[in-house]
Amino acid sequence: MKTLLKTMAVLAAFTAASAHAGPYAHYEVTITNITPGQYFTPVLATTHEAGPTLFELGSAPSQALADMAEGGDTSGIAADLYDAAFDMAATDNGLIGPGQSRTVWLAAPRRPGARLSLAGMLLPTNDSFVALNAVELPRTHATMTAVAYDAGSEDNDELCASIPGPMCGGEPFSDGLGEGFVHVSRGIQGAGDLGAADHDWRNPVARITIRKVD
Repeated sequence: MKTLLKTMAVLAAFTAASAHAGPYAHYEVTITNITPGQYFTPVLATTHEAGPTLFELGSAPSQALADMAEGGDTSGIAADLYDAAFDMAATDNGLIGPGQSRTVWLAAPRRPGARLSLAGMLLPTNDSFVALNAVELPRTHATMTAVAYDAGSEDNDELCASIPGPMCGGEPFSDGLGEGFVHVSRGIQGAGDLGAADHDWRNPVARITIRKVD
């Protein structure tokens, strides 16, 4: 609940600051979980200027990215993108289960170059997450898939003691060191408490549908 309140506070501040922005187009963004045994924490989505990104593959994660990947806390990402953002929205507080979808609505200027980023943690994992990283908004509509990434900030011990959420109930943040760089997730290997047969996946993990509504 504390994580949700922090994210809502950032979104509320953003909405107040951008209420009188210029002529914008509006987009419907639907996130569908296409894994058989993973859940997504509430997903933060934002439209923003070209330039800023959530992460760079092969580079160290930001603290905000690590907090999202290890504990589902998107407030740091929202704060980091605040200055470059046109609009922000988060899915509701419930988990997005296998085969389930959530939709958010976002605005962006009516000119080329606006970007869309979104991110949410995968449960149960140590620090894997689903993301779109600064993709260009379509002129009318587009459907794309999103893979799972590993933040590289926590050891993938696959032990419930270090994995939050209803399936494990462990601690959301671990002192253990991960690989140290963001990379494509290797999935669940069955090394700890998690069975690969129940929770592993093969990328991609989500279908993202973007539709310009006006």
